[in-house]
Amino acid sequence: MLCEFRARLAEADAADRLLQVMLHRLTEAGLLKSGGRQRTDATHVLAAVRTLSRLELVGESLRAALEELAQADPDWLLPLVEPEWDKRYGRKVEIGKVPGGKAGVTALAEAFGRDGQKVLAAVWAADAPPRLRTLMQVEILRRVWVHHYDWDARGRLRWRDGHALPPASLRFDSPYDTDAHYCVKRDTAWSGYRTHFTETCTSELPEVVVHVATTIAPVQDGELTAQIHDDLAAMDLTPAEHAVDAAYVSPTQIERAQRVHGITLLGPVVPDHSHQAKSGAGFDKAAFTIDWDHRRATCPQGNLSREWRPLRISGHDYIQIKFDKATCLACPVRPQCTDAVSGPRSLALLPTRELHEIQQHNRLDQRTEQWQRRYAIRAGIEATLSQNVRACGLRRTRYRGLPKTHVQHVLTALACNVTRIADWIADPTHPRRAPSHFRALCTAPN
Repeated sequence: MLCEFRARLAEADAADRLLQVMLHRLTEAGLLKSGGRQRTDATHVLAAVRTLSRLELVGESLRAALEELAQADPDWLLPLVEPEWDKRYGRKVEIGKVPGGKAGVTALAEAFGRDGQKVLAAVWAADAPPRLRTLMQVEILRRVWVHHYDWDARGRLRWRDGHALPPASLRFDSPYDTDAHYCVKRDTAWSGYRTHFTETCTSELPEVVVHVATTIAPVQDGELTAQIHDDLAAMDLTPAEHAVDAAYVSPTQIERAQRVHGITLLGPVVPDHSHQAKSGAGFDKAAFTIDWDHRRATCPQGNLSREWRPLRISGHDYIQIKFDKATCLACPVRPQCTDAVSGPRSLALLPTRELHEIQQHNRLDQRTEQWQRRYAIRAGIEATLSQNVRACGLRRTRYRGLPKTHVQHVLTALACNVTRIADWIADPTHPRRAPSHFRALCTAPN
């Protein structure tokens, strides 16, 4: 019965509606209001499956497909089985050190590949029962083979090199949870998911979790910023100020948050990484005057740019500005401006005046002590995530698949809110701890 209830919660947005009911009741009780301040952060979630190497993944995927075919149509499968398959796939595939180094690994992988290709060819043969092609593990086997094998010019199945694999967002790490993906973030590498918690942090009200998002691990934090704001707006719980770390912030997101929802997105934008800015002695981008109306820039020496054109870098739009080569070569302060051997100084700006001004303003503002004091409140969300990791097991999902994992995260947020509301409204049950003798001495009135 419990698994059926969980399955219903995983359908559509049923779990999110459960959180919305709680938030509505808290609003009615005066414990939650729109406006104010909120903060968001994410943490990694480990999948509820065994960690597999690439070699173990292909072997275990084939074993899982053979197991499912043996249950679905043993008479059809039996003629395909080769003598060594019992030893190779009769129990879970566990591979330690392979003799022969890289060549040995490739040889074993291609042996797996030939076995799997034999099964796939038989399943898709014209005389095979059509229902076998619809089996889940058979489809997973086909996808794993697409990810990890290709055909050479002579038509032979070959094991892909690591650099030739599809992106981690497209391939999975286990045949038993195809939503679990590999990701590396700084010093942390894991296979699984990423969860984002948003909580209120207004001083006169209890801190409650108002939004939960769960994604596959490779989805970057910044891709969730707009979705979080839209979801909060749909619940009429948009904050006046939203504190987040640098991963959620860009000038585009700052502009959208203010324009669409009236939210001040508070977080550090990416600093200027040019060598001029890092040295502190050269002419960085802020030293140039940009005339957006006449599409030109003026350098610190008063020279005008000669080129203004659109530029696209890694899928993002910019404006590229270049100065006259002869003027730059003759400039007496050229070493402070560019380290190019013979080329002129160039600038890459965000595509609109508004985005450029947001970027420059925030880069200056986030250096101030006043901004740092405002931003310090963001650190509290890390304590919330830590609390839920330790008390509610947030670090590892109990279930397989993104929908059920999200259910777990929403229920975790509900439990967190119940605990916090209970602490907020309850009378103290224990007398206040007496201060130490030294503290009493320090705080005693003169």
